[in-house]
Amino acid sequence: MSDILKAPVYEGRPKLGEGRLEKEIRTYDLLDRLAISYLRLDHEAMPTIEACRDVDKRLQIHICKNLFLCNSGKTDFYLLLMPGEKKFHTREVSSQLGVSRLSFAPEEKLEELLDLTPGSVTLLGLMNDSAQRVKLLMDRELLQEPYMGCHPCINTSSIRLSTRDVLEKFLPAVNHMPVFLDLSA
Repeated sequence: MSDILKAPVYEGRPKLGEGRLEKEIRTYDLLDRLAISYLRLDHEAMPTIEACRDVDKRLQIHICKNLFLCNSGKTDFYLLLMPGEKKFHTREVSSQLGVSRLSFAPEEKLEELLDLTPGSVTLLGLMNDSAQRVKLLMDRELLQEPYMGCHPCINTSSIRLSTRDVLEKFLPAVNHMPVFLDLSA
């Protein structure tokens, strides 16, 4: 049995900020200011969706894939949230958006626009996109889930948020409303 499955789950932010990055603390500050409750699990770095499976079991959520994408000219940027078990099909997403050829955006754009690093791509990074350069895309299937799991801008912790709080509190506060897609299984 994985150590993660026995790890403590906490309500809310860590008591001490020692050893935590400033962007992680800013995430908790914003969630607290918006009166969004959440469960938190601290763990070793989880750079891939496969590594997060035990985290999601522990937080009792379904895996959510977060992909940072761009158009071929690297002028339009997208954050795609979709169920973890679905495969990403570039053509399908491009077709629904009416754009040509999407690909994974460069790491430097991820850091510049969302203050994130590879392996820690998260919906919560939208709080760092005050210029609204990143468009949020969500698979409509995620609306059926009561909770969403994500990293607090660093992949050494994971949090569980209510889907309703994400849609009704967080996204309006960061001025990013989703474009809903219907992605095939």
